[in-house]
Parts: sequence; C-alpha cells; structure tokens
Amino acid sequence: MTILVTGGTGTLGKLVLPQLKAAGYDVRVLSRRGGVSGDGVEHVQGDLLKGEGIALDGVDIVVHLAGGAKGDALAAENLARAAAAAGVGHLVHISVIGADKMPIGYFREKSGAEKAVRESGVPWTILRAAQFNSLTYAVAQKMGGLPIVPAPGGLRFQPVDERDVADRIVELALGEPAGAVPDLAGPTVYDLRELVDGYLHAQGKRRPKLPIRLPGKVGRAYRNADNLTLTGATIGKHTWEDYLVLRAAGDPKP
Repeated sequence: MTILVTGGTGTLGKLVLPQLKAAGYDVRVLSRRGGVSGDGVEHVQGDLLKGEGIALDGVDIVVHLAGGAKGDALAAENLARAAAAAGVGHLVHISVIGADKMPIGYFREKSGAEKAVRESGVPWTILRAAQFNSLTYAVAQKMGGLPIVPAPGGLRFQPVDERDVADRIVELALGEPAGAVPDLAGPTVYDLRELVDGYLHAQGKRRPKLPIRLPGKVGRAYRNADNLTLTGATIGKHTWEDYLVLRAAGDPKP
C-alpha cells in the first residue's frame, strides 16, 4: 500500500516517515519544493495552497501533517478534494487542542482544516494535539532571553513531545479510520512562568519576572483553559523536563 505524507520534511514528518517505511509501506512525500527520491521515500512536488500538483493516483492513505500560520484551511480543502477524487481510503489529519474554541487566527485555520477533512467524503481520522515541546522550547527561549520576563497569569499549557505525537499518528494511519480520536497532551499542566523557569534553570540562568494580565477574548480563553483538555486526553510519556535535559546537553532534536 502507498501512503502519501504532507509535511514530511517538517518536525513531525521526519519522525513519522521512518516508522511508515519500517512498517513496509511505500511512502511518498508531497512538498512545494519536491526533493530527491531515495532511501525508500518518493518525493513529489505540489502546492496545497494553489491546489497544484496534488497527485494522489494509487495512494491508499494520506497523512496530512503540513501546516503553517496561514492558509491551513485552504490547503486542507484542496487536499481533501483531491483525495476524494482519487478514491483515497483514509485521510489522517493532525490538528490542535482548542481548534474550535481559541479566538486566534491559527486555531481558526485549524478548525477550518478539520471541517474540510470531515466533509471530504473520504474516511478520516483527526488527532488534536497540544503544543509540541519544540515550539514550547522556542517560546521559553525567546522569553528567557529578555532582561525582564513578562509573566502573564492564567496561561497554562500541557506541552507534548513530538515523538509521542509521531507514534500516535503512525498508529492511527495504519489503523482503520476512527473519526475524532481523544486529544493527545503531555503528562503535566504548567503555567507559562513555570515553563520559562524550567528553561532558565536548565540553562543555569535567572531572570526577574513582571506579572501582567493578558486582556480581551484571548486572555479569557486561556484563563478558561480553552486550549487544554484536562480530562479524557491520551497522555504522552515524554516530559517537558526530559526534553529540557536533552536540549541542555546539546541535542537539537531529542
């Protein structure tokens, strides 16, 4: 069987591809730049936003991992339309916890992408995951580099390791279409200050904090924990602390 992966060259895709190959599937990666085929992976060029080059003939399963700050809904619509036309048997999509609740453009795009997948007519599976450890680390690193760290109250996160997400995506892709599956989150809920403090401690640094209040709809949504799934989520096994130790030891990709 053939599996096509979008976003195969990204953070999550690079972890998913080896597992799909090891499972014995023919793997094809769709990206805007294409690539050099080899090592059991075929690279093809296509543009999801423009709806060009989305060749899915002979593809049994599509794993949609590509995403960005803008255009996710349109990209998913174009991919879903092509998957339906090609008779794809299973469309797997990675989304984010709170996609239908958080009043932020990125989340609205993810919600629109989910809608495109659900309405495609292709049997589907959608996994919502918390923010990846790598993204959380980038935010903590940027904030920890400031001379005084802003500490907005009520902002809580449950970062999940991308290794756990990759394992779950592969499990879902190789199974039957399951619809909306339980969300995937990390083992612990932290407020933003704790995440930054953890980063600073791992780096042997200290910074003064400035408590602030995040205003408006976004602030209320975070204080209401609309970005979290506090009950019923699948919990990853790798912790934020484990990730910090590996990064402090110089491993850029734990």
